[in-house]
Amino acid sequence: MKQHRLLFLLFALLFLCAPVFAQKKSKSEKAPMANPSPAFDATAFKALKWRNIGPFRGGRSNAVSGVVGHENTYYTGYTGGGVWRTDDAGLNWRNISDGAFKTGSVGDIAVSESDPNVVFVGMGEHAVRGVMTSYGDGVYKSEDGGATWKNVGLEKTRHISDVIIHPQNPDVIYVAAQGALHGPSPDRGIYKSTDGGATWRKVLYVDENTGASSLSIDANNPRVLYAAFWQHRRLPWKVESGGAGSSIWKSVDGGETWNKLAEGLPAEMGKIGISVSRANSSRVYAIVEAEKSKAGLYRSDDGGKRWALLSNDNNLTSRSWYYMEVFADPTDANIVYVLNAPMMRSIDGGKSFSSIDVGHGDTHDLWINPNNNQNMILGDDGGGEVSFNAGQSWSTLNNQPTAQFYRVNVDQRFPYRVYGGQQDNTSVVINSRNNGFGITDKDWFEGPGCECAYIAFDPRNPVVMYGGCYQGSIESLDTRTMERKDIMQYPSLNLANPPKEMKYRFNWNAPIMASPHDPSVIYHAGNVLFKTTDGGLNWEAISPDLTRNDTTKQDVGGGPLTNEGAGGENYNTIYYALESPLEKGLIYTGSDCGLVHLTFDGGKTWQNITPAGLPECLIQSIEVSPHSKGVAYISASRYKFNDFSSLTYKTVDYGKTW
Repeated sequence: MKQHRLLFLLFALLFLCAPVFAQKKSKSEKAPMANPSPAFDATAFKALKWRNIGPFRGGRSNAVSGVVGHENTYYTGYTGGGVWRTDDAGLNWRNISDGAFKTGSVGDIAVSESDPNVVFVGMGEHAVRGVMTSYGDGVYKSEDGGATWKNVGLEKTRHISDVIIHPQNPDVIYVAAQGALHGPSPDRGIYKSTDGGATWRKVLYVDENTGASSLSIDANNPRVLYAAFWQHRRLPWKVESGGAGSSIWKSVDGGETWNKLAEGLPAEMGKIGISVSRANSSRVYAIVEAEKSKAGLYRSDDGGKRWALLSNDNNLTSRSWYYMEVFADPTDANIVYVLNAPMMRSIDGGKSFSSIDVGHGDTHDLWINPNNNQNMILGDDGGGEVSFNAGQSWSTLNNQPTAQFYRVNVDQRFPYRVYGGQQDNTSVVINSRNNGFGITDKDWFEGPGCECAYIAFDPRNPVVMYGGCYQGSIESLDTRTMERKDIMQYPSLNLANPPKEMKYRFNWNAPIMASPHDPSVIYHAGNVLFKTTDGGLNWEAISPDLTRNDTTKQDVGGGPLTNEGAGGENYNTIYYALESPLEKGLIYTGSDCGLVHLTFDGGKTWQNITPAGLPECLIQSIEVSPHSKGVAYISASRYKFNDFSSLTYKTVDYGKTW
């Protein structure tokens, strides 16, 4: 009986194992066709909601304002983050523009001194970066302190530098429109409204290439205004700042007529900021970009008739296209602030300056309480910060979830982590959730690289990470020891060098990726594609130059007055690279000058598969189908050529046709 039972069990075991043996034998047989992907049903995802996972450290602010008579209330405008308000002097901030604004980047904020419920916001960032400068859609108005908003026009001005409200009449408003950044436009200059923004008149215009970079009103005599104009253009490969259009103007009849001011000023100027003293209406300050020996802080003590250079301190005028903001103290005519990478202050009428410690560098806007010059709010690349002691101490920046991120990536841990580079900060690795009451600074740490980092890693085991920085810098981070290692292919600083003289050209946001088939393979893109299999100890160039390599667009990054060499103007670089998740060695690249290339063999041979007729442009993104071989998408942009048309393509045959 026992033998029968044993035989039965052996037979059953063999029967159960038979399919396993059969599977082994059929390995060489052709696999069955995969089931087609189910149709996408958007309703299945309706219950999903966005969660803010931080990090709660502020992003770039170009616009701030306080409220006269309400020392705890302030507004801050961000690039991409809209308008936020605090009613407890910066302890807590809340967004007041989501759902009401059609664009997210703020150029300036003005609150009426005579009626604090009236708030005007000019859209479009005015600190014109080469990497990305987002435009706006005119002017928004609120009559209830930001609870509700209405767009009141000037949509085509794109970039607004200043909004001024008449100190006694909130229906009279002036707007300084910098205008289109990447091309000529008539929609720039000084605009005036006398009916609360219902209608606008252009009251000062120089030309289609010159916009208004600064505007200041004499609070003691509001008929007097000073305007600064800036001739500028952002090309994909260069920032042009300066020319015959850059100038200073004055009106004594409320902006109806204007006179150009020139005596004592440089013959050729670039970007200019201007401020008239509330403490002494005859004193006017101007921060002027010019040839280096003539650049600096100018002062007039006769209402702009004659000017004198007071300080040539380079800390006042470096990277002029990004800064050039000046603010006269409202109660002491000898105190003046100039904003640059540091915040600078003079207490002797502009003759000498010292820096003020602030929460973050790259300072862009300042509001000083006209009734208390110890009270101010500063806008910088870290957000908005409030002071009650003239800058000796500031409110925190670590309560403003308003950062800009270049790229994001995720791993396959549980809970998964999110990786990205934060503008003018570090890269960040942050948990998507925790088991507590909310995600805090304990749930994130600084990743590899810097602000512009792509971050690459093994998504299943993200122990070693790779992150980039501008000018081709790249480092690895071993999270077991937190050791960081510079693994740049060809160590070279390259700051201010013409790209045509560089051995390799890297984009500010140079692609880094791990192979989906072998995460130990890391790719890094310059003008050629690099590959490492040993953690960056050795790199191999696996492609020729995959760009147009037009050396006429690889010269100095700035001119005619100020060079720019941080790397944002490097051109003819690879901007996107991606390996197919279905086919090992199948790699697409896209350049910042509009070329798309493909290799089927891991870089041994390359094909130019650029869509026919695609003009010079930025290949912003490439997506390869995870479902079907040969299917890929590219998204391109020509906004840096002042062309805002859509350029999105699909191929189903590896780029033979689009």
